[in-house]
Amino acid sequence: MKLLVGLGNPGAQYAGNRHNIGFMAVDAIAAANGISAWKTKHGGLLAEGSIGNERVLLLKPQTFMNKSGDSVQQVARFYKLAPSDTIVFYDELDLAPGKVRVKVGGGNGGHNGLRSIDPQIGLDYKRVRLGIGHPGKENVTHHVLGDFAKADKIWLAPLLDEIARQAPLLLKGDDSGFMNKLALAVKGDEPAPAKAEKPAAAGQSHIRQARPAKPQADLPKTGPMADMLNKLFGKGE
Repeated sequence: MKLLVGLGNPGAQYAGNRHNIGFMAVDAIAAANGISAWKTKHGGLLAEGSIGNERVLLLKPQTFMNKSGDSVQQVARFYKLAPSDTIVFYDELDLAPGKVRVKVGGGNGGHNGLRSIDPQIGLDYKRVRLGIGHPGKENVTHHVLGDFAKADKIWLAPLLDEIARQAPLLLKGDDSGFMNKLALAVKGDEPAPAKAEKPAAAGQSHIRQARPAKPQADLPKTGPMADMLNKLFGKGE
């Protein structure tokens, strides 16, 4: 069994935040695989199901970002899961919007969610870094705790769709294949980072600079992820 964790902050006021792209990724995986029975357990929203032949747990900690490790550790202990059975999806300032990198272990890069998880379960879990771009050091908090712009849907919807579609590659350890498939899905589509927006409140993240990105082409107007993002950001272009 594998544990797939999406990081974010709970509550409707944070739902569209860049900091919540981890929640969005796990929601996309759940929708694509018919996993819908979310229960409030172990300090989070937890659902169990299958992706292909693999049994999975999906977790969205409800402890706020800087306490995410409490929920992850409770689930891992209850189900007797090793760090190597855990995959964490989270926002990454150091990558341009739409870029994805996967790694095992390493530092937390200043990310409050990872900073909470590391001492609770160790470092040897898989991290899926989802690029949101860097607005400059002074605007980090406003950026991560601000909503994705409507224009971001042009890359965010296909990215989330492809994460859900290619999750089996992650589960079987084909991290390079997973990253390649996602790169193809959003190839050449690197929108410029959105302007910083005023946040509601909560933790913050890292402080390094991602390179600017190019504009993107086309986006499907329908589909599960387009529908989900329309609810978050409205239907306007």
